[in-house]
Amino acid sequence: MECPAFLYEKNGELAFEGVALSQIAEHFGTPCYVYSRAALTSAFAAFDRPFGSVPHLVCYAAKANSNLAILNVLARLGSGFDIVSGGELARVLAAGGHAERIVFSGVGKSAAEIRQALEAGILCFNVESRSELLRISEIASGLGKTAPVSVRVNPDVDAKTHPYISTGLKLSKFGVAFEEALPLYLEARSLPAIRVAGIDCHIGSQIVELSPFLDALQKILGLVDRLAKEDIDLEHLDLGGGLAIRYQDEQPPPPDRYIAAMLDVLRGRRERILLEPGRALVGNTGVLLTRVEYLKHGAERNFAVVDAGMNDLLRPALYDAWRGIRPVRSSGSAAHRYQIVGPICESADFLGHDRSLAIAAGDLLAVLSAGAYGMSMSSNYNSRPRAAEVMVDGAEVHLIRSRESMQDLMGSERLLP
Repeated sequence: MECPAFLYEKNGELAFEGVALSQIAEHFGTPCYVYSRAALTSAFAAFDRPFGSVPHLVCYAAKANSNLAILNVLARLGSGFDIVSGGELARVLAAGGHAERIVFSGVGKSAAEIRQALEAGILCFNVESRSELLRISEIASGLGKTAPVSVRVNPDVDAKTHPYISTGLKLSKFGVAFEEALPLYLEARSLPAIRVAGIDCHIGSQIVELSPFLDALQKILGLVDRLAKEDIDLEHLDLGGGLAIRYQDEQPPPPDRYIAAMLDVLRGRRERILLEPGRALVGNTGVLLTRVEYLKHGAERNFAVVDAGMNDLLRPALYDAWRGIRPVRSSGSAAHRYQIVGPICESADFLGHDRSLAIAAGDLLAVLSAGAYGMSMSSNYNSRPRAAEVMVDGAEVHLIRSRESMQDLMGSERLLP
């Protein structure tokens, strides 16, 4: 279901782990992101347990939600981390993550970020171009360190997802073309201060079928065997992430079936297996609470204007992404079909179209499945402070990010003399 785990009705209103969402809104205000620690713990176990005794590391894709508290919960559970910036590296380390469990992906690693990662002692760089490989070699040599690398290989497999989040095709900016991978590995072996550690493949996000993953894996394993013939033996196979969650009517395979299908193909392999789930770990662990400011009833359309906008949750405007939207408490109002829109001065500012809701001005709404790519993609557009974030842990509620103030927004700016 599209509803996050551990979210249910209690005494006629929505509650997270037994804590009424209306109480959270009253105490912390709206807009407000609310997460469930129990849901996060359960989601990690769903990826970790199916491996059993097979050597593996689940590396959470920090870009999905990089709040320190979320990173810390996952670090305590034994998670590794997939990062794409020096900022994410700093966050993971500050949250108690271990450098030797971090893989560094991304097409634009700066020299400063590479030095930062080398000095921290990360597990591996996922190299996305020849020029990046040469830069890592040069920097590592200058530091007197050896850089462990994997090459991110594009298997040219259609992930059958939104084109903006499909990353494994020839036209993608990510990774190295399949036919260029073997020569790059041979060059990497000859470079100073480089240790070839593994191979990486990530074909996209919100993938609802197993076949793209398995097709990509078969193609990558063929390359791994060719590398072995060149005496390049890999320590790990990084199979990326991208498993979908259910927002509306998607039917993605559960993590245990996804992992079992890949382990069946990998039977007999000795390499450690790495996964990089992001959305699948945190997407359904959180909601965005928002309050109805105005109702506008018209001849053609009805609008529910809420206090959360595209600056708080960008993906509906960016990808036309669907999110479930439910009243926090049942209302006696008549149901109407509403466009759920925010306060931002853009026509694209919406959270949902054509939703049949029985609501009144002042009512609370819960935007479901908002744990991934909500706060991490939020902005201050229209000079709007970013939302507060809280985590429910049993009967306790913890503020894990304070609501921004106008001083936060303007504090680093300066008037001209």
